[in-house]
Amino acid sequence: MRIAVPAETDGSETRVAATPETVKKLIALGASVAVQAGAGKASGLPDADYEAAGAQILAHGADVMAEADIVLQVRRPKAQDLAGLKKGAAVLAMMDPYGQQEAIQALANAGASAFAMEFMPRITRAQVMDVLSSQANLAGYRAVIDGAAEYGRALPMMMTAAGTIPAAKIFIMGVGVAGLQAIATARRLGAIVTATDVRPATKEQVESLGAKFLAVEDEEFLQAQTAGGYAKEMSKDYQAKQAALTASHLAKQDIVITTALIPGRPAPRLITAEMVASMRPGSVIVDLAVERGGNCELAKPGQVHVTDNGVKIIGYLNLPGRLAASASSLYARNLLAFVETMIDKESKQLSIKWDDELVQATLLTRDGAIVHPSLLPKA
Repeated sequence: MRIAVPAETDGSETRVAATPETVKKLIALGASVAVQAGAGKASGLPDADYEAAGAQILAHGADVMAEADIVLQVRRPKAQDLAGLKKGAAVLAMMDPYGQQEAIQALANAGASAFAMEFMPRITRAQVMDVLSSQANLAGYRAVIDGAAEYGRALPMMMTAAGTIPAAKIFIMGVGVAGLQAIATARRLGAIVTATDVRPATKEQVESLGAKFLAVEDEEFLQAQTAGGYAKEMSKDYQAKQAALTASHLAKQDIVITTALIPGRPAPRLITAEMVASMRPGSVIVDLAVERGGNCELAKPGQVHVTDNGVKIIGYLNLPGRLAASASSLYARNLLAFVETMIDKESKQLSIKWDDELVQATLLTRDGAIVHPSLLPKA
């Protein structure tokens, strides 16, 4: 059984899908592992470390992929990277499938059994495989660090002989994994933190971290969570009420971090141009949803720009990749845990259990066809 770890072909991707630590464990499962030269360089992992762990280092991606039973990647492989793929090979990556029908069809046409790691169900046995949580946790932390760097002032209250510096006010919009880590990080740095979310269950979590919760707590708010723990899309009426509450609060904040995402849909618009105009010069907005259209109307993907009234808006792409070593370490362990469920312990061969709930939740393509229900045409 052969496992391939090609280098990422997206120029903005700094993470890698396996580390020397996980390579050792994959080999212990009975696999041979091929890693493309330079695959871990951006994560601070030299080829020599992979070789020492037992991996074969190959110069070209096509050679790495050839005859592989399992392919591990961070991002979905491009069509041109699938030319030499073995029929039936399992390809594990963050597939970002919505609105990418042509790219997913290319995986099907190549005969891949493609698994979207971001579709991993949030159940107890899959916690160790939850790439959304592992990567969002780092994104929330990095958002505060980036926001503080651009803010250019101290975050905690400082009492000195020369006078007192007031604590910065930080507002977190969206309290998922990234939002909770952002709250915890901002609190550790000494800021005054408030947070908002449409899910009622988050109020207690926010307050347990020492932040103040802000939301329109009406009847719709009490029903605003899916069975899977995600936020529902709110009515126009609720959005208007929440926007009015948020607008008055935003004008008093120093740093605002937005993290709101709805699976399979564009990011909800939380901050309008008018709201930005009400903020003080020197204040900062960090938009973690910029890759999905942005929570802030004025956010620009991949850029930090300053508005006419002096507000800095950070639209960095791939925030976990700004902590590449840590992000790769966690992501590689997520993949390892899922791969372990696919290998027969006695024969040491790939043996996917097609009726496993983890497989059924994440499988996008099989036997030349797209099979995931969310990607099939509606009846």
